[in-house]
Amino acid sequence: MKMDVLLGLQWGDEGKGKIVDVLAPQYEVVARFQGGPNAGHTLEFDGIKHVLHQIPSGIFRSQILNIIGNGVVLDPIILKREIDGLGKFSIDYQKNLVVSKKATIIIPTHKLLDAAYEQSKGDKKIGSTLKGIGPTYQDKIGRSALRIGDILSPDFREKYELLLDKHKTTLSFYNFPLDQLAEMEASFFEAIEFVKTLNLIDSEYVVNEALASNKRILAEGAQGSLLDVDFGSYPFVTSSNTMTAGACTGLGVAPSRIGQVFGIFKAYCTRVGSGPFPTELFDATGEAMRKEGNEFGSTTGRPRRCGWLDLPALKYSIMINGVTELFMMKADVLNIFEEINICTHYELPTGEKVDKLMFEITDMEVKPVYKKMKGWHCSLANVRSYDEFPVELKDYVSYLEEELKVPIKLVSVGPDRVQTIMR
Repeated sequence: MKMDVLLGLQWGDEGKGKIVDVLAPQYEVVARFQGGPNAGHTLEFDGIKHVLHQIPSGIFRSQILNIIGNGVVLDPIILKREIDGLGKFSIDYQKNLVVSKKATIIIPTHKLLDAAYEQSKGDKKIGSTLKGIGPTYQDKIGRSALRIGDILSPDFREKYELLLDKHKTTLSFYNFPLDQLAEMEASFFEAIEFVKTLNLIDSEYVVNEALASNKRILAEGAQGSLLDVDFGSYPFVTSSNTMTAGACTGLGVAPSRIGQVFGIFKAYCTRVGSGPFPTELFDATGEAMRKEGNEFGSTTGRPRRCGWLDLPALKYSIMINGVTELFMMKADVLNIFEEINICTHYELPTGEKVDKLMFEITDMEVKPVYKKMKGWHCSLANVRSYDEFPVELKDYVSYLEEELKVPIKLVSVGPDRVQTIMR
């Protein structure tokens, strides 16, 4: 058996949570492999909206084992809050949620460092969620981080104090206040005691033993491929590998064990925070798109930048991830437009037209070259099959498949589970 991977192909917020929830009945294990509480995976069913930040999106299915893998950076406070929020659903998290002992811990001063670093950048901020993600990954790479398995050690407090002293030295350099620290630490250590009661495991064994037993596993990515620390629009990226390769290192699975790669994209583009966005709309069209799509961050609440679909960027993500199937989300947001634009190329300052996402894109002003298509300009609220799609939407899907060379197997026409059309 091979492990399937589901990930976003744009700058995040593609709708991964909903799709994991829809696909979940086909799987026995759902595993998060990178990122942390900067993720916001939204699920909506039975008229109720749920946002998960660290817990895998299979948690609402009692038959599924949900794994928080070694590649995740975990905030114990947020994890406790999330689990407490699941109480009303009668979910047996002791049975169907497990946490890798190798997952890295976000401690309170990681959040303070995040704020200090971002503040020091002035108008060159990268748009951090200030959840402590970047500083935690820095410590992980610098080999000074704490991991979930450490909380079981009798000298955990000593290890914590050692890391704390290191952070305090850095914070003093930035003259960053520590007024909140005592309160943050009280919540942190309370949450640590709670995390000790969870099922803490050597997850790489659990994942590989599940594969050996022919159990179906879905690896759930966070953020989007264009925010990958290696292949995204650096430095305006997250701090982890958000692509298929990250599922291997974030769960301890060999590349030869990867099966299907499901790539999720919106029918348009959004981005939160700073960084290049060639098709961004600054006019009434962009504002209408934001309003229609309710484009505000599920983690931060920040308004998302909005623009037309970017094919060069999407082709790039498909290439580096080895995508085998595409899922198009939020087609209904484009209901309001009589005409739809699709970016096919970038025009460089020299006048040359290219269809590649080059290294220089971060520092270069490029002009999107658009193909215009007729919009469907009608509601999709009651559509339940592909045959019911207006012809203009079918044309949109067919054009994208032809350009991207990968089949679009699913089109989402609304937030609810039932508004997910399989082709």
